[in-house]
Amino acid sequence: MSEERSFVEAARRAKLPELAQLGVRPFAYRFARSHSTREALGLYRDEHGDDGPEVAIAGRVEAWRPKGKVVFGHLEDGEGRLQVYLRADALGAAWALVQLLGLDDHIGVTGRLMRTRAGEVTVRVTAVTLLSKSLKPLPRGKREVLEDGTVREHGGLADPEVRYRQRYADLAVHPEVRAVFRMRSRIVTRVRSLLDARGFLEVETPVLQPLYGGAAARPFITHHNALDMPLYLRIADELYLKRLIVGGYERVYEIGHDFRNEGMDRSHNPEFTMLELYQAYADYGDMMALVEALLADLVGLVTDGGTTLEREGVTLDFAPPFARVPFVEGIRRHSGVDVLTATEAEMRSRLIAAGVPPTRRTASPAASCWTRCSGRSWNPTACSRPSWWTIPSPSRRSPRSIATTRRSPSASSCSCSAASWPTPSANSTIPTTSAPASRTRAGSVRPATTRPSPTTPITSAPSSTACRPPAAWASASTGW
Repeated sequence: MSEERSFVEAARRAKLPELAQLGVRPFAYRFARSHSTREALGLYRDEHGDDGPEVAIAGRVEAWRPKGKVVFGHLEDGEGRLQVYLRADALGAAWALVQLLGLDDHIGVTGRLMRTRAGEVTVRVTAVTLLSKSLKPLPRGKREVLEDGTVREHGGLADPEVRYRQRYADLAVHPEVRAVFRMRSRIVTRVRSLLDARGFLEVETPVLQPLYGGAAARPFITHHNALDMPLYLRIADELYLKRLIVGGYERVYEIGHDFRNEGMDRSHNPEFTMLELYQAYADYGDMMALVEALLADLVGLVTDGGTTLEREGVTLDFAPPFARVPFVEGIRRHSGVDVLTATEAEMRSRLIAAGVPPTRRTASPAASCWTRCSGRSWNPTACSRPSWWTIPSPSRRSPRSIATTRRSPSASSCSCSAASWPTPSANSTIPTTSAPASRTRAGSVRPATTRPSPTTPITSAPSSTACRPPAAWASASTGW
C-alpha cells in the first residue's frame, strides 16, 4: 500500500509544473459559488430538459471517469454530491486543465443543469476552475449503489484506530460520519433552546480552578506563573453553579468541557462535554420530569417526530414517563443480591460468576452490580425503555442529600439508564451557608475566613446569613 500511494503522490506532484505552464495556480483563493449541490438538485425540473438553470458549484472530486473527449465525475460538498459532465468541444482551451484533474481535487464548475439518459441530474460544464490540487490520495473505498438506493462500501478506511486518530480523513471519506457530527450540533442547539424556553440562564464558569470539586476524579494540574500557584482543570461544573443559585439566580445551566485525568475507553474520554443545570425550589422529581421532556424532544428531533430509537438491535421507547426502579430492589430483583445485607465478598463473587473482568469492577461492588442490572447483562428488558434508578439517602457519598416526602421518603437522587448506557442523573441537595475550604499558595487547605489574606486566592464567598440560598435545590447532569 505504501508503494502504491508513493507512486500516486509522485504522479500528482508531476502535474504541478504542467499547471504552471498553463498559468493555473494549483491553490486558488476563492470561488463564487451560487448553490450547494443539494440546492442545485432542487432547482431542476423535468420540463427543463437539457436547458436547466445555470449554477456554479464547488466541491471535492469524488469520482472521475474520463472517456476520450468526455469526462463524467461527481463533486461532493458539505451537503451532498452532484454529477458533472465535461466535453472538450464545450470547454475549448480549458480542456487542457481538465486533463490534469483527478480524484480528491477541489474544483469549481459553472454550467446548466440537465438530466442524462440514465436519469441523473447533471451539470453540463461550460467553465472549470481548479481550487486546490490534491497531492496525497484519500483512503477511499469502492462504493456500490444497490437497487434500494443504499450505498455499500468495499475497502477504504475501515480500521477503527486509524479512523479515530485521523478523524479528518474519516470525515472526508465517510459522509455518514459528518452527518453524526452535524446532528450532534443540532442536538446541543436544541437543548439550549429548550432550557432557555423554561427560564434557565446559560452561564460560563471558570475552567481553571484553584480548588477542584463537584465529583470524585483525578484532575489535570497546571501552574499559573504570574500568581505562582497551582491550578486545576475543572472536573465538574457543580460548585460555581451552586454559588450562582446562592447569589440569587433560580435556574442556571452550563454546557462546557470538563477534564478528568483518569483511564480512558470507548465510553470515557479525558476531555468531554457536560451539561449541568440547577433549579431552586425543586427536587429530583422535577429534574426527572425535565430530563424526560428533554430526551423525548431530542429523540423527536433525530427521528422526525418519533419516540423510538434503534440501538444494538433493540427498540428504545423514550415516551415519558420513564419507569422508576428503587436501587436496592432493582439489584435484588435482577441479580439476587441484597446490597444492604450482602458482604463485599458475596457481591464480588456474584460479579465473578457473571464473568465481569477485574478491570470492569469498580471500587464499589454495589456500583458494579447496578451497572450490570441497569444494562443488558442481568436485565434483558432494561433496554426496551429507559428507567430511573432511585438511590436512597442520606449516604456517605452525598451527606447533604435530602429525603423528599412529596415523592419518596427514601430517595433523593436518581440515575437514568438506557441500552446499557447510564445517561442523565439528578439529585436534591441541601445547600450550605458555610464557606468551603480554600487553598493557599503553598497548596495546603485551611478553612475559609470572613477576611481572607490578600495572598490567598478567594475560592468562595464568606459565610453570611444575609445571602442564604433557597431551602433546597435540584440538579441534573449528563456528559457526551
